[in-house]
Amino acid sequence: MIVIAENINVMSKSLGPAMKERNPEPIVKMAKVCHQNGADYLDINIGPARKNGPELLQWIVKTVQSEVPLPLSLDTTNIEAMVAGLEVHNGKWGKPIINSISAMTERMDQMLPLVGKYNASMVALLYGKDGIPRDANERGALAADLLYRATEAGIPFEEMYFDPIVVPVSSQQNQVVSCTEFMGMIAEMAPGAKSTCGLSNVSNGSPEHLRAIINQIYLIMLGQQGLASAIMDGLDKEIIAIAKGKRPELAELVRRASNGEPIDTSKLDQRGRDVVKTVKILRSETLYSDSWLEV
Repeated sequence: MIVIAENINVMSKSLGPAMKERNPEPIVKMAKVCHQNGADYLDINIGPARKNGPELLQWIVKTVQSEVPLPLSLDTTNIEAMVAGLEVHNGKWGKPIINSISAMTERMDQMLPLVGKYNASMVALLYGKDGIPRDANERGALAADLLYRATEAGIPFEEMYFDPIVVPVSSQQNQVVSCTEFMGMIAEMAPGAKSTCGLSNVSNGSPEHLRAIINQIYLIMLGQQGLASAIMDGLDKEIIAIAKGKRPELAELVRRASNGEPIDTSKLDQRGRDVVKTVKILRSETLYSDSWLEV
């Protein structure tokens, strides 16, 4: 699975000020740690960047790629900044990813031509005029629209990463299930296309000490439905090991629990019992509460 580290983000309490001050040290340090931990891409998220967005993204792209040999996922709603970042991206280590192009007509009109012009890949964000889709079928309809428009623009399936928009399990369990269901639809809709997601969204709103297990187990569940990549915490070595297929015993337990196989949890250690309980909340078989591991 392709690991896209989410950590270089303007919302970071340490990196946000560094971006504003054009202080390279903490940004480069973070990029190096994520690279050492096994990230394949670094997501550079500068948000809307209404003030000096083009100059800011160019500076970050140059700063990071002068020290770390990784391709970048460029994440901003500022189209001028996106273009500026693509202009200076060093493709020596791989294509840039445009993160993201939603199923909004104006966004597609403005952004799709950039994919071919800059030899990039794209995140097809399943967000339309009605907002976040309500179920797997609505996600499929938005994916079909994006697929049609991207194909019209000459973009091959292989350069598309479909993102169904992961939501917090603490507030929208059924939506989490819909995301899981949609992952299995992509291979039929667009053979060769990839998938991705903002994985950490699934644990937003949950207590900090519980976020890692939610993220880790959901990554396995999505991977078993065909997830090809994820935007995730590049500081979490365990989740990167999972993404790289280094926890087969954990993946097997998640598979069994996801398929509804009878599991004698009395024969599992505490970690195993926690895994089975977490699968159940992510499948909406058990109602979410912050104390689900204690029940």
